[in-house]
Order: sequence, then structure tokens, then C-alpha cells
Amino acid sequence: MHRILIRYGYVPFMLLGVNGAAIALAASGASKLWLAGLLPAAIGCSFAAERALPYEAEWNSPAGDGARDVAHAGVNELLLLVSVGIIPLLAATVTVADLWPRSWPFALQVLAAILIADLGITLTHYASHRIGVLWRFHAVHHSIKRFYGFNGLMKHPLHQTLEMSAGVAPLILIGLPVDVASALAVTVAVQLLLQHSNADYRIGALKYVLALNEGHRFHHLKWAGIGDVNFGLFTLTWDHLLGTFSYDPTRRFTSDQLGMAAKPDYPTAYLAQLAEPFRASGACHIEPSSPEPTAQQRTATSSILGVQKARP
Repeated sequence: MHRILIRYGYVPFMLLGVNGAAIALAASGASKLWLAGLLPAAIGCSFAAERALPYEAEWNSPAGDGARDVAHAGVNELLLLVSVGIIPLLAATVTVADLWPRSWPFALQVLAAILIADLGITLTHYASHRIGVLWRFHAVHHSIKRFYGFNGLMKHPLHQTLEMSAGVAPLILIGLPVDVASALAVTVAVQLLLQHSNADYRIGALKYVLALNEGHRFHHLKWAGIGDVNFGLFTLTWDHLLGTFSYDPTRRFTSDQLGMAAKPDYPTAYLAQLAEPFRASGACHIEPSSPEPTAQQRTATSSILGVQKARP
């Protein structure tokens, strides 16, 4: 029974329950400490679901990456919280026009913020697979060899800052309220946990709309072109429009298919990963020719716009 509850109830619990709690707290003007307290609760739920109903049991066991992933998560969550804290200052200095729909129900304001941020973050993510200097920093995220909740927070802090700036800047320019920003920060963290989750959950036809783990695993396939798909953070709307949506219900993922084919020896230690984009070895190179493992991958590659990527 608990497996059925997790398979079909875990995503609604996180999206509606945890995010709903964040929206309710922010709307009530509660202390930001209460909102911050939702993050460890969400992380705990993520780990519990992954252990109770894993997609791949092996991915629940650290492979020399546990401490590193905690460091990435801690730094990037702190950056997320700090960004919320400085929004009043930014709003006071860079707001172009106070066009924010404050008369809307608070939940609709948060939803609007999510959809606007999703566009900026998705386009930055898309560009990071095509522009060499951006890929240097984004490559940290693609060095993973197991797919689980903390992967969403495993990013170079400069790239994390760039993505979030692209998502939030348009909102600040039109007068984003800090309470909406606080709720948005929680929804971003929850989404990253769900998107990279090792829990074997199901969302039915929504997998073609919401950017969750069934679709995002394809993004982490290690071959250039083939893995340059499903860029969305919250939704797959922009992937459908860009022609970068990919899904095959028959595929089964393993650690051998994750990472970067051209850089199998990418640094694994936290400080080394922070330094790698600034080293000569962090540059992008064209991936050497190699046979593609399956016909499905050949089909996926040919269907993607702009197969020649900056990504190695």
C-alpha cells in the first residue's frame, strides 16, 4: 500500500502540500524561518520516497559523492535564500514599473512568478548547452553518475546564480513582492528535488507537460545531442516550442548512460569542480565519433534542432 501511495501520491504531496504550505505561510506574512524550515522537510520527504520506492536502488547509495553533493546543496540553497533576502533592495533600485498584479489571489501571483521564471531559466539552460563559456560552468551538473534528488542542487554556484538571475530579473523589473519571491524560492527547491528524484513515481499524461523525473532523465544521457533535450525547470512548454522535447517510454536508465561521454574523468571533488571551469581542461571539445548505443538514440539525435552543440 505504501508503494502505491508514493507512486501516485508523492508528487501531489510535494507540489500541492509542500508548495501549498509555502504559499500559505508567505501569504500570511509568517517569518521567513518557517519557510526555510520547509526545505529540510522537503529534502527528508525526497530521501524517504527514494528509499521506499527507488527507480534504481543503486542510486540511493553514495559513490564517493555524498559529502560533495551536500556541499553543493548547502551552498546553492544558501544562495537561493540570500537572493530572496536582497529582493527588497533590488526592487527599490531596479524596478522599471510596478506592474505586479497585487490584486490577484496570492496563489495566482506565485503561479505567475513560476511561469515567468520558468521561461528565463529554461532559455538560460538551453543556451548553456550551446555556448562554450556557459557549458564550462553547467558541466558540473552533468558530471553525475547517479540520478537522485540532490542532483538538482549540484550546480556550480556561478551557474546557479546566472540561471536564477535570468528567471527572477524580469519579475523584479515589474515589482515582484518579497513574499511572492519567498514562496517562489521554495517551489524552485521542491521542483529540483522532484525533477531529479530517484523515486519511481508516476504522473500519467502530465509527464508531457511538467518537467519531472520521467522526462528529465533523458536530459542527463551522456551523449551530445541526445542529452540536449527537456531543458525546462517547471514545465516542458518551451521544449515543445523549441523542438527539444524527448521521451521514450521503453527506455531504462542506468549509471552507464549518465554523465558526459567526452569527459568521463570529470573532477568529482567539490573544490575541484568549482575550479574546473577556469582550467584549460574545462573547455568544450567536439565529442569523438562513437557508435550510438541504440536506434532510439539515433532517432532522438536527428529530431533535435541544432545537433552541433557546445556540449562535449
